[in-house]
Amino acid sequence: MTDEEVLAEFRTADALLEGHFILSSGLRSPRYLQCARVLMNPARAGRLAEELARRIPDKVKIRLGAVVSPAMGGVIAGHEMGRALGLDAMFVERPDGTFGLRRGFSLYPGQKVLLMEDVVTTGLSSREAIAAVTAAGGEVIAAAALVDRSGGKADLGVPFYPLIRIDVPTYQPDALPPELAAIPAVKPGSRVVAG
Repeated sequence: MTDEEVLAEFRTADALLEGHFILSSGLRSPRYLQCARVLMNPARAGRLAEELARRIPDKVKIRLGAVVSPAMGGVIAGHEMGRALGLDAMFVERPDGTFGLRRGFSLYPGQKVLLMEDVVTTGLSSREAIAAVTAAGGEVIAAAALVDRSGGKADLGVPFYPLIRIDVPTYQPDALPPELAAIPAVKPGSRVVAG
């Protein structure tokens, strides 16, 4: 798949949105990729995960023992990646503010993990999820995401394989350009943001 073919999947699902969005990082943006919409179609979700799995080097794939993703946004992406790689897929969640494995999920000591995200902007959620995997005894050896919207700047501490990289401007809430400040802000993601 080319980048344009990947974007076409988002456009077909009405998942490429324009407006004033509050990202999970708290930053603001004029564009938002609603991965939940692109993943709501199982065939499309499967195609995207299979393409991304194909791009992960074999030397990484053969070491993996599980896929872990952060809830809420990464659950479907992680499940489909698990299917594409033939691995169990689990997710971490934060009912008390800190990511952790729940629902009977567990990793054996040293189990090699692929962290799977839907979208990476700053990498904060990814780094928090990696810390949770480490606390559970696993070892994240690579990360993947459907979309890297960090402009290639997110440092996850492990090799990172995005399906597509999109450079979308982001702004601090107190440093918005006038055209964005004139539009009411919408919070489309799942993470609670202060302020």
